[in-house]
Amino acid sequence: MVLYALMASKQHLKHVLIFNQNALDFVNCLFTVVAYSVNLSGVYLTGTLGHWLCLTLLSDAGSWGAYVGSVINLSAIAIERYLKVVHHARAKKKLRNWMIYSAVAFAWIGGIVIAAAAVIPTTAVVRGICHPRRFFESQAAQTAYGIWNFMSFYLVILLICIFCYGRILVAIRRQASVMAAHSAGGSNTSQDQTKKIKTNVIKTMLLVSGLYAVTWAPVYVHGLLKNLHSGLALGRNGLYAILSIGYLYICVNPLIYATKFDPVKRVILGVIPCKKSMQPLDGSGSA
Repeated sequence: MVLYALMASKQHLKHVLIFNQNALDFVNCLFTVVAYSVNLSGVYLTGTLGHWLCLTLLSDAGSWGAYVGSVINLSAIAIERYLKVVHHARAKKKLRNWMIYSAVAFAWIGGIVIAAAAVIPTTAVVRGICHPRRFFESQAAQTAYGIWNFMSFYLVILLICIFCYGRILVAIRRQASVMAAHSAGGSNTSQDQTKKIKTNVIKTMLLVSGLYAVTWAPVYVHGLLKNLHSGLALGRNGLYAILSIGYLYICVNPLIYATKFDPVKRVILGVIPCKKSMQPLDGSGSA
């Protein structure tokens, strides 16, 4: 619904990376639903077909690839906002559309390549059941993978968001002070509207980044401890519980975009079939 609203309101042309973020999250959820549905059906995997079915569908390669792409895209949004706000004049001259679309392509390609490189060597079928990312060459390799995964897709992403949005908030406050000093003679409606849109986008991405930090922290901490020492891993129920918290971020994301962007909100409200206007009563009291 949100992807449709972004396209119908033409916001996918103005906010390409935000549209890509929703698309990646949608693909992530789609792969997750298909993979767990097939797993619950109890398919017994055998032979070459079973091996490739494990690698391509039953493992988390598809969903994790889309997730990694969304994380890369999240950092790209932060960098884009930083350049447009903090270095506005330079970004207006040198930031081109092909750079934005290259970031979109890099998010998809990077997610697929990283997922394939991590899943294929460490996934195997044992007694007809797919076991993704379970078989490392050594404990040292598993430890290195755990540290790399935590650093690359959680800590570094948070540092990028904190730096970029921190500098953005400082720049916005400075611009607000300058505009307040020059607004004594009258207000500029177009500048006020532009500032409102810019501030709304920044608030949206701050909320998205903060939600990512909170909801995915249990997953990454568990993954780090598990790869450092396998005896510290949670059971299956505990793992599903913290994964549900992480996927709550992905499910809430579209709602944030829908409520923060007025054109998107109007499109969604326009397609709700149960929204009817109340008919006023006539003078005789009949409906």
